[in-house]
Amino acid sequence: MFKRDFTAEQEAFREAYRRFLQVEVTPHMESWREQGIVARDLFKKAGDNGFLLTWADEEYGGLGDPDFRFEQIMIEENQYALTSDWYTTLHSRLVGPYIQRFGNSDQKQKYLPKCVSGESILAIAMTEPDAGSDLAGMRTTALEQEDHYLLNGSKTYISNGINADLVVVAAKIDPVNKPREISLFLVERGMAGFERGANLKKMGKKAQDTAELFFSNVKIPKENLLGTKGKGLSHLMEALAEERLIAAVEALSAAQKAFDLADQFCRERKLFGQRLADFQNTQFKLAELRAELDIQQVYVDQCVKALNLDQLTPEDAAKAKLATTETLGRMVDEAVQLHGGAGYMDEYPISRMYTDARVTRIYAGSSEVMKLIISRDIFRKEFVPYIDKP
Repeated sequence: MFKRDFTAEQEAFREAYRRFLQVEVTPHMESWREQGIVARDLFKKAGDNGFLLTWADEEYGGLGDPDFRFEQIMIEENQYALTSDWYTTLHSRLVGPYIQRFGNSDQKQKYLPKCVSGESILAIAMTEPDAGSDLAGMRTTALEQEDHYLLNGSKTYISNGINADLVVVAAKIDPVNKPREISLFLVERGMAGFERGANLKKMGKKAQDTAELFFSNVKIPKENLLGTKGKGLSHLMEALAEERLIAAVEALSAAQKAFDLADQFCRERKLFGQRLADFQNTQFKLAELRAELDIQQVYVDQCVKALNLDQLTPEDAAKAKLATTETLGRMVDEAVQLHGGAGYMDEYPISRMYTDARVTRIYAGSSEVMKLIISRDIFRKEFVPYIDKP
């Protein structure tokens, strides 16, 4: 495997974050999984240690360093430590940047410092029962009044749905005359008419609270409109390439962890007087997966570089997301098979990794949507043999 491109500062950051997980997260994960939610004060502890919104300017309490590799390190370490149920990247790199990109100076001053410190937990609410990948199909409305917007509707499968203090909500402002126009709103905990459903029970990622959100005549002050009115869909699309790269980093690092668990188990498990690792079938399966993981790591790291240069295309991000999540599915399946009956037991980490992995082919755009994006890129262009391309 090629040497990866992290600075000395980033390697020190990795060690610090790894210690943080060992002390503050790992000892509590089992109880949080049973409760279906992580303790709110974990976000505050992470903020105190500089692990939230690292890209935020120093005036808001951040490191002021936009390099995505800091987030990449935290995603990887969460997977290696088996603490990915605490999805801090959702707060820091999926939702927080909406405020940075599209918020005005007053909104940034009001919200970002508490997001950096962990006092305010973030969520984003796009998905509805009949509107997942097809955002234009959403039914939630925010009708403009004299001095506010009146928000009505519901959202589902919202990560951080219970813990969230501030939710970026997508809604239509003129569903009759402009049915495809969407706006984004900052909805705060405690606003009258804003209610949460039960913490939903899921196949995997048990400690990540996921809920339905309900809005009944919620009065949203006009100053809580995020970005340009009617441009919410383009605002959301602007962030999708990074969101899909995040999903790819998560899936690939999870696959790397699953490989390590399978490798270790095969070296220790005895079968017919031999180690499982001594059978050619085992060696060939792991060799094939090892090659695939190493090749994808190089591609994902190149996508990270492109993102840092503001050159990551939606198509390249879709390729990364599709390839890594599909590989993760194969990796955990093979790892469970190699574990035999032990792989089906919850006490073995690979059992939980198997159920956690399934959602990666769904969120941030399903595999089918990724294929659609990639195929459109292929066929919208005039045919030129790939070998002749610059």
